[in-house]
Amino acid sequence: MSKHGELRGLDRVASSPQFEGRFGRMFRTLPPAQFAEADLRKLAAAMVAKLDDPQTPETEPDGEENSGISAGYTYLGQFIDHDLTLDTTSSLEKQNDPDALIDFRTPRFDLDCVYGRGPDDQPYLYAPDGLRLLLGRKLTGNADDPNAQDLQRNRHGRALIGDPRNDENVIVSQLQSSFIRFHNRMVDFTRSKDFGEVQCLVRRHYQWVVLHDFLPTIVGPEVVHDILPQLANPGFLTPHFHAYHPRGPYPFMPVEFSVAAYRFGHSMVRPIYRLNQTIQRILIFSTDPSNSLVGFHEFPDYMGIDWSLFFKMGPAPEFGPKRVQPAYKVDSSLVNPLGQLPPAVATGVVSLAERNLLRGLRMGLPSGQAVARRLGLPVIPDEMLRVGKATHEDADKNPRLVDLAPGFADNAPLWYYVLAEAQQPYQTTPPPDDTLPVRLGPVGGRIVAEVFIGLMLGDHHSYLHLDPAWRPFPEFEKEGRFGMAELIAQALQASPVP
Repeated sequence: MSKHGELRGLDRVASSPQFEGRFGRMFRTLPPAQFAEADLRKLAAAMVAKLDDPQTPETEPDGEENSGISAGYTYLGQFIDHDLTLDTTSSLEKQNDPDALIDFRTPRFDLDCVYGRGPDDQPYLYAPDGLRLLLGRKLTGNADDPNAQDLQRNRHGRALIGDPRNDENVIVSQLQSSFIRFHNRMVDFTRSKDFGEVQCLVRRHYQWVVLHDFLPTIVGPEVVHDILPQLANPGFLTPHFHAYHPRGPYPFMPVEFSVAAYRFGHSMVRPIYRLNQTIQRILIFSTDPSNSLVGFHEFPDYMGIDWSLFFKMGPAPEFGPKRVQPAYKVDSSLVNPLGQLPPAVATGVVSLAERNLLRGLRMGLPSGQAVARRLGLPVIPDEMLRVGKATHEDADKNPRLVDLAPGFADNAPLWYYVLAEAQQPYQTTPPPDDTLPVRLGPVGGRIVAEVFIGLMLGDHHSYLHLDPAWRPFPEFEKEGRFGMAELIAQALQASPVP
């Protein structure tokens, strides 16, 4: 999927137990899971939900919503993915070469998707002072953000940014704008004339958000603290890694993470979003540009985003147009539009579920059960592995994975298994409290958390490696907290660049 992307070289990662380069495998000794492609296509079809009614009101509970995780984290996760990875090729239509390796993106939390190659090499991204980053036309729709701006664009409407993928939908596009504005806010706040100093501070605040906000939200603080005990008990303590053991001077990017575990966010996508309070909710995909969040073009200027509808930035009602929209639950169900990706997003195989499952097969990933055993975790029995929504109404109606095809007996695709284990509380009695967040389970949570922390510890320029006691500016914190909501609040204070 050339426009949706994956790591460049990801389709050519060797399976040798001794091999490790920029890309590698966490579970080198586990055999690849074998599946019939027809079975994977049947599973993909079962994972795509029926079409939602776009007129569903916001005045009552929605069982598909993840009440403990706001919708903004779906797109923050996408932004982080683009910061770590890059690939413009697809492995779906050809055989893999297990000995080749190509990469054009550092697996670091360094915001190269924002900074590109810097003011000397890409001066068109920067103001004449070489300090501030440039933005484009004015956006309206959010009265609380009169300085909202779109990204810079060329005459064809394509964004001029460090990573073109950060324009693939209207939400991640404006998240890119917010990070640009946060950089400019840092210039205003520090009054520094040193671009490198400002860039370092921005990166550190971003890394703090990843480690102290995004990761605990997705996997739970207990998992993060188990891997990095010093976060709960300050002092020098040895990190606890069970699966991710990179060797050599640079951490590698595991394919089990990129191809399976970190694709959990696809299940969190909503079919429709409210961008601001002045316009109606908008579909993620539509042939009508005025009612679609598809990117790679200049969208209507009244689509300026109100981030208080995506992150908890203050008091908000439980229902109605001013509420914080929740993400959808992490489960083995994708909203219907993701079963038919538009041409601007993908060509060839247009079902996102099918793409993910076939990619896992091509990459020779082990089964979810094999990974669970390798980690010493209880294996979910076949009876408990079901396909569908994590709701009280659907739990018993969802088909069992093994009923789709006998080949799935004790042999679940890793991506599916990561999603299915997150919804396991809905397979038990009594049903869970729907106000609690649905997070990644033991396998998925461990893979994601260990890779994030391992990459950050292995980056000799990260704050976690250089100065683990560092904290964000107190002036940027709110009640002792600095997360994505606080970063955006600072970004909104940046002075416009002429």
